[in-house]
Amino acid sequence: MCGADDEGVAEEALRVVGAYADRLRGCRLTVLVLADDVDDLPTRLGALEAGLPPEVAVHLMPGPPGRLPVALRAAGAAGAPLLSYLAAEQAVDPVALSAAATGRPAEALLLAGAGVPLRPALADAGFPLSTEVELADTGRRVGFGSGSDRSLEAMKEELWAAGHRLLDPYGMPLSPAPEVDPAPLARALLAELAGNGPRTVTELRRYAVTATAYRAVDAARALTALLDAGQVSRTPEQGRLGGDVLVTAVRSAA
Repeated sequence: MCGADDEGVAEEALRVVGAYADRLRGCRLTVLVLADDVDDLPTRLGALEAGLPPEVAVHLMPGPPGRLPVALRAAGAAGAPLLSYLAAEQAVDPVALSAAATGRPAEALLLAGAGVPLRPALADAGFPLSTEVELADTGRRVGFGSGSDRSLEAMKEELWAAGHRLLDPYGMPLSPAPEVDPAPLARALLAELAGNGPRTVTELRRYAVTATAYRAVDAARALTALLDAGQVSRTPEQGRLGGDVLVTAVRSAA
């Protein structure tokens, strides 16, 4: 795990590691903190580090995000499973992001200012799947890159569980709730089908998670609404609305 320190993120990371320390038997975990300002970090992290099991090694290195490739090699973490946290007010450092993508597997959580495009940066770095969501009340944007649909869906669920208001596909505030109005997502899915042709339910669930603020479970509700309205058709026509079912936009006769 590697990261750039931002308002106590390093301390929180060590607290999380400590909370799950009983699951680390037989495993080794490196927590790498790369930050420009490390003056008081040793003191802040020292007490937390003392309570960690011997399987956890903590490395604190000074420097900008662009030094991440060097820091990973120095910590012996190059090519290992890697979860990175990178914070930037403006554009995310592409060198740091490319280094974060070298893990096997690799996942990256990004935090940036509003309006900073994160999905293109994650894709350019080599992450097969990515999403970004703007937090309506804080002016911050959260991005996540992964190679796993399950990890991406879990991240989106956690974001909703935090209760932050998000922005929907049309830039309108979306308040997370167990069930939300599926209409905005239904419009987005219909536009995707009309523009790019039939898609499986799995592909549409992925589209909802990667390209919008919604979750995979919301895609099922939106597709059901579209089917009930006769705006899409499905193949096969009967059975569970599962992953391999092909969904097609119904052309208007007008």
